[in-house]
Amino acid sequence: MPDTPDSRATVVLVGTLDTKGAEYRWMAETLASHGVAVTVVDTGIREPHGFDGAIAYSQSTVAEAAGTTIDALRDGGDRGAATAAMGEGAAAVLASLSADRAVDGVLALGGSGGSAIAARAVRDLPVGLPKLIVSTMASGDVSPYVGASDVTLMYSVVDIAGINQISRAVLGNAAAAIAAMAGAYRVREPAAGDRPLIGASMFGVTTPAVDAARERLDELGYEVLVFHATGSGGRALEALTRSGLLAGVLDLTTTELADELVGGVLSAGPERLTAAAASGVPQVVSLGALDMVNFGPEATVPARFADRRFFVHNPTVTLMRTTVEESAELGRIVGDKLAGAANTVLIVPRGGVSALDADGMPFRDEAADAALFDAVLAAATGVTVIESDANINDAALARRAADELHRLIGEAR
Repeated sequence: MPDTPDSRATVVLVGTLDTKGAEYRWMAETLASHGVAVTVVDTGIREPHGFDGAIAYSQSTVAEAAGTTIDALRDGGDRGAATAAMGEGAAAVLASLSADRAVDGVLALGGSGGSAIAARAVRDLPVGLPKLIVSTMASGDVSPYVGASDVTLMYSVVDIAGINQISRAVLGNAAAAIAAMAGAYRVREPAAGDRPLIGASMFGVTTPAVDAARERLDELGYEVLVFHATGSGGRALEALTRSGLLAGVLDLTTTELADELVGGVLSAGPERLTAAAASGVPQVVSLGALDMVNFGPEATVPARFADRRFFVHNPTVTLMRTTVEESAELGRIVGDKLAGAANTVLIVPRGGVSALDADGMPFRDEAADAALFDAVLAAATGVTVIESDANINDAALARRAADELHRLIGEAR
């Protein structure tokens, strides 16, 4: 890596120098003119073309960081596999630079392939570290590139194929933007009085529980960030947990797992409820809203569910009660994800897992709940379990959840 004076911010350029070498050369020169140090990571497959500057991390280095070799990727003849591997390798390189505090911002340019590599490369970087991708894909569905991270996308307007009047303006703005962001990031200090952060999952039908727990955690000296369990919220909670910025997780609302299992519209993907256990972050978990699967307007519910029990929450949200069989499988899934996890407490609210699952409410189903509870208790080996006859929204139970998380955080420290 080039020697970087302490006073200068460092921008890491991540790109395919075999196809965009000239554009990256121009970008490196422009960044230097803004007074930042530049570290170049080459994620191309073929020999660099049009780039004559210093390459800190070569194609070979990036490929090896992904557990393969550049020759194997070249000879494999599989562009998709090569793209995926270089994304993984670049992610490993950036993770190392971030751990060493040797990166203050990341910039990438590309079409669909280059953008996919860059998106994977920056996905797990800390929230707040500037990440800017100039992409031909930025005017459509950008969820595959942004995911749950704070990635900034800039539409390239024209293809990234040479420096012309339009690309010079767009890329020049990108260089100025990342240079300024990196400079600000380098000197940023925590604000006086910042409190440890807690990530909490919430849904409308678990709001009383989270509100009561949040009030207690505030008393205990924490700042609580609430994530609405709508798929994107769960993914954001997982990403922030992986980033190391959270002192603990109050995951009372795991409903997105029901959508993932049954086919609802609010799935957060199969990795939901994995980050805290993998990272060793203290967590208190419950079964909030696992009594329901989410759909849009009633007319959009798939015909195969016609004989199921529904609750029309509002004109745009239709809820479907999970069955005994689905509940048992959800219990197993949750238990398997928690089994053996350190710093973990599981709360089992036998009085119901949502406001709709309370006594006398439309989704109250003791058989389904029993299947859920039995399965999760059988699978969640090695974790502390708190069972209560109360509904999940019971204020005393919610405050106990907050106290348990506080205890776990203290023990982890």
